[in-house]
Amino acid sequence: MPLISMPMYDIHRPSTEALATTIAQLLIKHDVHAEVVWPQDLLSHWRDDRLLLSASCGYPLVNYLPGVQLVGAFHSLAQGCENLRSRSWLVARSADEGRPLSDFHGQRAVCNSEDSHSGFNALRYLIAPLAQHGKFFSQTLFSGSHVASLAALRASQADIAAIDCITWALLRRYQPEALNGLAIVGETPLCAALPLITSASTDALLMEKLRSVLFEITMDEAFHPIMEANLIAGFAVPPRSYYDEVLTFEVLPDGQWMGERSQSAGHSRRESGPQSR
Repeated sequence: MPLISMPMYDIHRPSTEALATTIAQLLIKHDVHAEVVWPQDLLSHWRDDRLLLSASCGYPLVNYLPGVQLVGAFHSLAQGCENLRSRSWLVARSADEGRPLSDFHGQRAVCNSEDSHSGFNALRYLIAPLAQHGKFFSQTLFSGSHVASLAALRASQADIAAIDCITWALLRRYQPEALNGLAIVGETPLCAALPLITSASTDALLMEKLRSVLFEITMDEAFHPIMEANLIAGFAVPPRSYYDEVLTFEVLPDGQWMGERSQSAGHSRRESGPQSR
């Protein structure tokens, strides 16, 4: 059976589940039956020929998923987003509020994953010009998720992180305690919003049905409560080349700008679990 998942902003499971389930129910009207799943091994899931619809990240899309097709992307209501573009907030402990990024030279960063644009690629882009003798941070901890990165900041295991602005907005609504003692100290440039993808085996007719349902769920007032709960404002279909922008953030060679790298005890790469939550 075809698979549907919405793993990337699964901060409040009832809201995420309502979104995925409603998409599946609307597809039944088009004679398309699909199963809603909650994958842990995301790269394998995104490469599965049974994939009908999932939210991915722009960085894996352009680097690891050449075979998938782009369905479109959601507009977000979250502060920091503009049209089909989003950014990350640079977050530190409240005591460091007002400090410029350059002041974090020699301190410790925490990122969700090396294959995340919002948590790693965009942060690396910002600190590269500030590096001294090829170095900026003394250490980078890889936490496994944005939520875990925030916990590392609160526990003083790291000093700064780049946090997806939609994740931040959802946490502020559903888990405000996760933001206690933390402050936004900067921001990354805007970049393409998370892509919605489908497998290469999805034919043109099925793609048309998918996009029709996504336009319906974002435009029909009957579904407004579900959209608002997930901070979704609309749906659009950009060309796949729209995501080439993600590659312009890559700074090569990486050198030692991010410092010594380590993983938290619970960290796993996208092969093992969701990284944007």
